[in-house]
This record gives sequence, structure tokens and C-alpha cells, in this order.
Amino acid sequence: MSPTDMSAPDMSGATQLSDRLASIVETQGRGVVRVDAGRRSPSSGIVWSDGVVVTAHHTIEREESIEVILPDGKPVPGTLAGRDPTTDLAVIRIPAMGLERPAWSEAGDLKIGHLVIAVGRPGRTLKATLGMVSRLGESWRTYAGGRIDRYLETDLALYPGFSGSMLVDLAGRVIGLNTSGLRRGLSLGVPASTVRRVAEVLLARGQTQRGFLGIGTYPVNLPTSRSPIPAERAGMLLGDVLLSLDARPLAGIGDLLELLDEERIGAECAAQIVRAGEVVTLRVTIGGRNAG
Repeated sequence: MSPTDMSAPDMSGATQLSDRLASIVETQGRGVVRVDAGRRSPSSGIVWSDGVVVTAHHTIEREESIEVILPDGKPVPGTLAGRDPTTDLAVIRIPAMGLERPAWSEAGDLKIGHLVIAVGRPGRTLKATLGMVSRLGESWRTYAGGRIDRYLETDLALYPGFSGSMLVDLAGRVIGLNTSGLRRGLSLGVPASTVRRVAEVLLARGQTQRGFLGIGTYPVNLPTSRSPIPAERAGMLLGDVLLSLDARPLAGIGDLLELLDEERIGAECAAQIVRAGEVVTLRVTIGGRNAG
């Protein structure tokens, strides 16, 4: 068959999808701004209401002299209204310019594999990238303790300046705010419900609050065996601090392990501990267990 006899492939579906993507970016891009509040590079932001912009907290490196570039390219001054490091969200006030707030949606029908778009303004013009939802989950806590109403991970390439950008589905719904600041190396979307909850608090109070005890913590393994262990038989309690064993000061776990060789099994020695601020000496018999 000659080349002239070959029928051209039907590209109508691909063309329609391409046109749809371009239309979404153009339409929703009217609600995306650039935020200059960093020492190195700007970030993106989303119009929350006329006079209010939401963006990613970790991109706000200075709280003074913030400049926001509007969708029409006009620069305006911005004032930090509040920030929440635990959810990586920040709110900036700008002069009311008649900006239209995009419609946010919870997108409860979102599934893994659905295509999504990041629409940002890292420069003076729009920039967009296409990807898919790679993981979904329930409500979760960030490393700083903030509650994110839904785990939403994408494979979007978040270019420099894309934190704070708009996350949009193919229905044209704004379903979240993109950030790379919640988990290193991951593109996460802060869902609309979380943005709404945190933004309302920041606009009302300027900050979020968390419960506070004033203690330092680290995880410990509690004993699960019902039979007494050597330390228990000697009278040691959870919370005791071991200072020395057999008159040998212990500066770390390595010092202790050196004193627990097989030949010492069954030996009785003195254990010096700190309990409730007082130094106490106990007699402990070293036991034995399999090393595997």
C-alpha cells in the first residue's frame, strides 16, 4: 500500500482532550497568582476571595515586603494574614481588585488514576502540568500534627514555584492546593475542605492553635512478657535512668552491651539508677536469652 492510500489516524478524541485541558487551564488560571515572599524564587497562590490569597506556608520566607502578581500581570502589595505550619497553608491579604474566586470542590468521586492538572504562576505567565492521582487515603496527621482531611498524592511535576498552585480535575473543579512541603519528595494536594477550614481560622485569628503539654517525648517499648525479667526482680521501674552497672559508668547503649557478654550470665552486680531525682543502688542478677 502506498503512503497516499493510508488513512490518517482519527485524532478527534485526543484533540478534544487537548482542547479541554487548554480550556481548563485558561479558565482556572484567572484565579492563580504569583507570590513573591521568598529569598530565592516566587511561589504560586490561589484567589480565595477578593482581597485574599491562599498559598503554601513553607514558601513564605519573609513576612514583610510581600508582592503578589495578579492574573493580569499587575503587582500589588501583600500582607500576611496568618500561617499554619502544621498544614503548610498561609493566607495573604491584598487590595480588593474585583478578583473572582474559583469554585472549590471536595471531589468525592476522585479515584486513583484520574487525571489532574496543576495550574501555577511561578513567573508572570501561567504554567501547567498534567499528571494523575497516584494515591488516596483517609484523614491523616502531618509530622507537625496538623490534620489533613484526605490523603491526596499525585505524580504531578511540581516545578520551582509550583507550591501553592491550583489542583484541578478534568471536570474543571478546583480540588486542592499543591505543595511539596508536607512530605519530602512527594507532590501532595491539600484538599479543599482543609484549605477552607484553615483559611477561615487564619482570617479570623491570624494563627491556628494545638493542644500543649510542655513535655518532650520519644517512643519506648513496653514489656509484654508476663514473667519477671532481671531488672524487674531487682526492683527497677519504668522510667528509671541507669547510670552505672558493676561500678562501670554508662555513657551510652554500647557501654551497657559490653557488660552483657555471655560469661556474665548469672552474675550479680550493683546497678546505680536515678529515680524521681534521687540516686538509688539496686542489686541485679544478669539473666540470659537467645541472641537471635
